[in-house]
Amino acid sequence: MQFLPVQVDGHAGPYFVLNALRIIRCIDDARSEEVQYFKPEDGQPEKVGEYRFVRGMRIDPTKTEGARVFRPWGWTLSLLLSEDVKEAMEREGLTGPRFTEV
Repeated sequence: MQFLPVQVDGHAGPYFVLNALRIIRCIDDARSEEVQYFKPEDGQPEKVGEYRFVRGMRIDPTKTEGARVFRPWGWTLSLLLSEDVKEAMEREGLTGPRFTEV
């Protein structure tokens, strides 16, 4: 992972953006509440077979390769952190994230 320094107009820093460097195919479709894939009839042929919607995501921890910060393949709207990284962020008082167990 990277922490990239940024400036926020009108606010004293320091501020950083966390950038995940890994994408891992780890979503557990069977255990997730709902997953939908793009189909040919959706009119986006370049996305056929990719995730269209994921709700109640669950991951298969055996597929995370020990990664502590990463994005799940196909649904990169989510940033996944190990419990120890989450706790370290909370101890440091970092703001912005909302944590949900997956």
